[in-house]
Amino acid sequence: MVTKELFKKYKTAKAFANAKPEEFEQEIRSTGFFRNKTKSVLGMANALVDRHNGKVPDTMDELTPLPGVGRKTANVVLGNAFNKNEGVVVDTHVTRLSGLLGLTKHTDPVKIEQDLMKLVPQEDWTVFSHLLILHGRSVCIANRPKHEECVVCDLCPACPGSA
Repeated sequence: MVTKELFKKYKTAKAFANAKPEEFEQEIRSTGFFRNKTKSVLGMANALVDRHNGKVPDTMDELTPLPGVGRKTANVVLGNAFNKNEGVVVDTHVTRLSGLLGLTKHTDPVKIEQDLMKLVPQEDWTVFSHLLILHGRSVCIANRPKHEECVVCDLCPACPGSA
């Protein structure tokens, strides 16, 4: 929700790196955890400028040392910006739905990712994450699922009348 305005104002990594933290905090306040996010975003921007000439790297090994960048964020960047399927994005929706559907018994995101990578063809890892996230946001909403709209209802133990 805030990125549209941020990218209008800060067009380069150097512009983000030069942002005033107090001002940036106010610009992203609505996202929650704005102080920590400010440290991560501005720290990441400084690292991009210092270590990568202001360019976003395209490998997991170069992305994950950046402030605020873990496997989830790196997988998002690699899959969407560089069309590289290095892993499966595991957010709260992917965690919840993969457990609900019996695709994993784990709760640790790294272990969930490993399980999903064994089940889903590598060329589909990015789109698979998008589909589960979209399904979790719009149909299989926690505490109020729309079973009548669910396309995988017959496979889901939580769906009334499923196998």
